[in-house]
Amino acid sequence: MQPSDLAGRVAVVTGAARGIGAAVVRGLVEHGAIVAATDRDPVGVKSLMADDDTGSVIAYPLDVTDAAAVTATFAAIERHLGPIAILVNVAGVLHTSPVPELTDRAWADTFAVNSTGVFHTSRAVAGPMAERGAGSIVTVGSNAAGTPRTGMAAYAASKAAATMFTMCLGLELARSGVRCNVVSPGSTDTPMQRNLWTDADADAPARVVDGDLATYRTGIPLGRIADPADIADAVVFLASDRARHITMHNMYVDGGATLHV
Repeated sequence: MQPSDLAGRVAVVTGAARGIGAAVVRGLVEHGAIVAATDRDPVGVKSLMADDDTGSVIAYPLDVTDAAAVTATFAAIERHLGPIAILVNVAGVLHTSPVPELTDRAWADTFAVNSTGVFHTSRAVAGPMAERGAGSIVTVGSNAAGTPRTGMAAYAASKAAATMFTMCLGLELARSGVRCNVVSPGSTDTPMQRNLWTDADADAPARVVDGDLATYRTGIPLGRIADPADIADAVVFLASDRARHITMHNMYVDGGATLHV
């Protein structure tokens, strides 16, 4: 891809304050996009905007679980920046617990962000994109959506829901020229991943790479944990015209961890 492949296109990225979301923002900007960086952490997205020296990142504090706020914020983005050509759904939360100990609140919060949030944002852009006859929606899912994980039932189920929602939306919008795809990361070096480790657990990354028979978890054949930029590269490709004939596709970016066929 060339640095100008997305020149002038307006993109919205949710969950942009850190980790994969921040990497996606940087990747889109590198290829010429103007990016509305949204997150319910206003300090994080404003810091991301301040660190950008191109003027191409504009911060919009947003909680994707609030349908009215999504509608109002997306309308403001189109007024201020122009028609939204790209939406990347990255916002996500992780609550780990065996099912018997999983609380109603943790389950509801996980689905509110990881699934319903994707619905709110995608619905907000689907109609206008279809009317214009072009657009790209990329949802960052998880390889856990297709492979059971112990202690991660809420997260895996919510990501599976977001994945299938995106596929159904892609089918509905295909004839209008709007493409909808999913990128499914595995273990990635983000704050969410590091929250699963203890500060004193220096061997945690190696154990992730090696796998854990006790939790029925395979290792990572490529022998490394992903960098957020690895995920962002896949997102940027799917958002671009280089992927113009790809829709309803789920791209696994997990180093082979799920042995996915």
